[in-house]
Amino acid sequence: MDTPDFRTGSGRVSLDFIRTLRWRGSAEETEELGTPEALAAWTSQLGPYSPDATVPTPTPRLLRAARETREAVYTLLKAARTTGAADCPAESRILLNRVAATATPHPVLDEHGVLTHAAADPVAALLALIARDALDLATSPLLPRVRACAGPNCGAWFLDTSRPGTRRWCSMDRCGNQAKKSTWRSKHAAHE
Repeated sequence: MDTPDFRTGSGRVSLDFIRTLRWRGSAEETEELGTPEALAAWTSQLGPYSPDATVPTPTPRLLRAARETREAVYTLLKAARTTGAADCPAESRILLNRVAATATPHPVLDEHGVLTHAAADPVAALLALIARDALDLATSPLLPRVRACAGPNCGAWFLDTSRPGTRRWCSMDRCGNQAKKSTWRSKHAAHE
């Protein structure tokens, strides 16, 4: 089975997690966490665990909980970005508070001085970390710097950490490059 190419680089783990529903709200909407194996792969790729750590395949119930957590994160951040975190629906707030109360990955320093992270249940622990990150971001002074990608077919959210605060794309390699190519083609087609 091919490992999916999960999108990263949003600046926050909670924002990377909501990207697992690509093209949200469009006809091309794609669920990247379609199977327990996909959730295990996402956890391996984006979690704080060592690259050689084995993430057990989660149960279908945990996959369902992960998707519910993702949607609650999206709902919270959408409310926070528009009218404020206080306007997050109660069911999303309660779910995120419950998930955030779960144990998160803990640091482990080995005999060679290498720091890794471990958890009894790596997926559930990562979901707790994601929920905590979303709760923090929704109430953070950084919230106004959460932007939607200017790519016409993207819409992914990212945290703009650029000094001037003018970042437009979720990724210069993907959407930014496509926009520049499109602009170049338009200019050159007009001159032909």
